[in-house]
Amino acid sequence: MIARPDPQPLPAWGTGDLPEPPPAAWRNALRVIGPGTVLLAVSVGAGEWLLGPAAIARYGPAVLWITTVSVVFQALLNTEMARYTLYTGEPIFTGFMRTAPGPGFWGWAYAWLHFLQIGWPGWALAAATAVSALFLGRLPDEGDRVVVLYFGDLTFLVSVLLVLHGERIEKTIEHAEWVMLGWILVFLVLAGLFLVPAAARVAVAAGFVSPLLGSPPLPGDVDWFLLAGFAAYSGAGGMLNATLTYWLRDKGFGMSGTVASIPAVIGGQKVEVSHPGIAFPPTEDNLRRWRGWWRYLRADQWGIWVPGSLIGMGLPALIAAGFVAPGTALSGYGIAVYPALALGERYGPLLWVLTLVTGFWILFSTQLANAGGFARVTTEILWTASGRVRGWRGGDVRTVYYRALLLFTLGGCGVIALADPLTLILIGANVAAVNLAILSFHTLVVNRKFLPPALRPSRWREIGLALGGLFFLSFALLALLQRLRWLL
Repeated sequence: MIARPDPQPLPAWGTGDLPEPPPAAWRNALRVIGPGTVLLAVSVGAGEWLLGPAAIARYGPAVLWITTVSVVFQALLNTEMARYTLYTGEPIFTGFMRTAPGPGFWGWAYAWLHFLQIGWPGWALAAATAVSALFLGRLPDEGDRVVVLYFGDLTFLVSVLLVLHGERIEKTIEHAEWVMLGWILVFLVLAGLFLVPAAARVAVAAGFVSPLLGSPPLPGDVDWFLLAGFAAYSGAGGMLNATLTYWLRDKGFGMSGTVASIPAVIGGQKVEVSHPGIAFPPTEDNLRRWRGWWRYLRADQWGIWVPGSLIGMGLPALIAAGFVAPGTALSGYGIAVYPALALGERYGPLLWVLTLVTGFWILFSTQLANAGGFARVTTEILWTASGRVRGWRGGDVRTVYYRALLLFTLGGCGVIALADPLTLILIGANVAAVNLAILSFHTLVVNRKFLPPALRPSRWREIGLALGGLFFLSFALLALLQRLRWLL
């Protein structure tokens, strides 16, 4: 996959009227609302299970205010990216490609930014620490590196094979994910309510608003690499936020219901190759319908995704705050095992095994989603961006998909042994912080450039979007500068 300039512009939008939103009723709300739930389900991963506990163990629950700010800024970004999709029926990446210097540049740029974020298989390696702990019967350490790497390679390759052969077992995996998601929530809620000391619960709850309660915003000795990753992976994180617009498109949100698409099933993954979007004139009737769709989107993001993301970070944080000694630097080849070790030492081997299984599934399912998501999203981005790509092997979309998956596989196999699981995840998380900044500023440009004045965001939303971009960019730059100082 080599990027070459492709100056061909994207086709112009068609014109049509905005469809009527479903009537405001609970039954319709449950049917229409959903992308936020999907985003929440795939968001519960390394940020919640690893980075949050690592930050809290080192600095205390007071740093959870970073999660609050991050999730609020991401929710604002999500709704502003969705604004373009509701107006045109196109995913936000297509909107990005309509800006200078054109689709060839932005298509390849976002494909590579996506790869640089999730091409580090730290999730597979972290999941392997849980498997290794079950195999060894103890916390793996540096001396067990070969064992962890063996299980890490196996976990990573299994995730890719499941994507390749997903057509046969896709439903089984989907059912297993919903069952395990239910188990994860039940397990963490019960552990938080009945095993974690009350003082830890109060400290975690207060941590989400700690600066308002008089706590210092940041500790004196800051590891910006850790906190930048923690900020980015609170909520969704980076390119995953932008994929929300694909789910909105697939559900027929707004003008998406009027745009034709060609579904292709490749290796069990459904890839929607969309036609150019259709925009609507801002007539009185269309604006009335727009407000109806916007209410559903607002409920989806602010009513489901925001509180769900805060709870998703808070539940694992309870275990870290309740059982891990303050000041502990969680790292190494046992990173995913610390919660199991903490609970197992106090409550017996059953909690040790259950926590390891829970952690394994959280991390493995994230790795599986990353493998399939990268191939699927990259295929549609490049297929939309480049006429040359559409000409590969006579216009066979499967060629693009399998090349993307091959790149992901070879890249992952090449870097998995370079560092411990936490470091690999933090590299991708810091790239995610940069991606969040780029997405924020680019979305601001797209909405100002393409949306009619009646549909553009208010001034406070634009300011919030810019502040969000600066928030994530500041963390990423501070982390980079600190790392450069350490190297020098």
